Amino acid sequence: MSAERVPSAEPDPTVWRAFWTSFLEANPTYRGREPVDVFAFGDHRALADELAELVRRGVKRGTTASVEAMRREGAASPEPGALSIVLRGDGTPVCVIETVETFRTTFDRVDAAFAADEGEGDGSLAYWRQEHEAVFSREAEALGYAFTPDLEVECERFRLVWPAPA
Repeated sequence: MSAERVPSAEPDPTVWRAFWTSFLEANPTYRGREPVDVFAFGDHRALADELAELVRRGVKRGTTASVEAMRREGAASPEPGALSIVLRGDGTPVCVIETVETFRTTFDRVDAAFAADEGEGDGSLAYWRQEHEAVFSREAEALGYAFTPDLEVECERFRLVWPAPA
């Protein structure tokens, strides 16, 4: 089975803006704020769908990014309190999350507690390393650098803001 890549094109602003408006109507304390990011997790549609569902259910509460990929793509680190819209692989908005904390470390120094917060697979560090090495290796190859275990990564913990976990 070949995985279809998550499109690199911008998400449809009409769709995510309508979702954001619904969020603000249901949560008036956030009025006047804008999402800092509108994105899908992972690097292919099936993975984006799986991870969005884990976030929606309140299981996934963390994510990790390659600092080198962030640098090459011009991505900024989210600040605590930043709100983002999580998308499915087809670009459909699923939920709003709020960044709780970010910190940098290396791939090989991510610990079991953070791996469990990512909520993927069996929640173990071994599973986290296996799956993240695969994703980071594909990403590194696409962007023209090599994955190594001492790759600098940014870890982010977040909380599901809306809708409430199913």
